[in-house]
Amino acid sequence: MTETIFDKILSGAIPCHRVYEDEHVLAFLDIGPVSRGHTLVIPKERRAHLHELSDDSAAALGRALPRIARAVLAATGATAYNVLQNNGAEAHQAVFHVHFHIIPRIENRGLVIQWDAGSLDGAAELLVAMREALDEQ
Repeated sequence: MTETIFDKILSGAIPCHRVYEDEHVLAFLDIGPVSRGHTLVIPKERRAHLHELSDDSAAALGRALPRIARAVLAATGATAYNVLQNNGAEAHQAVFHVHFHIIPRIENRGLVIQWDAGSLDGAAELLVAMREALDEQ
């Protein structure tokens, strides 16, 4: 895996504004925030995509994200926020180290989303394939 800016932050080669840190997780302010309080949450485990994480890292992220979200809300006064996580270039991932964005919605600042909903055609076959994949794990 190619070294990313997050690896450099984790090693201390690049400074950051640390919000939270534990054995498995680091959270810090985004240097190009979409809104005030925009925070990045990363695992210390080096993986490009969410599905590649160990169960321990995934669980640690799951424990940390709500705590960090509460801190973002308390510090910014926001009452709404988005949690964004992209996997792969086609999904707009720019840094290939798993990361979550906590983006508070403050007045007209925050994440803007366009949702192009489709249909649920073929759900029965999809469910079979997904359940088989889960059984194989």
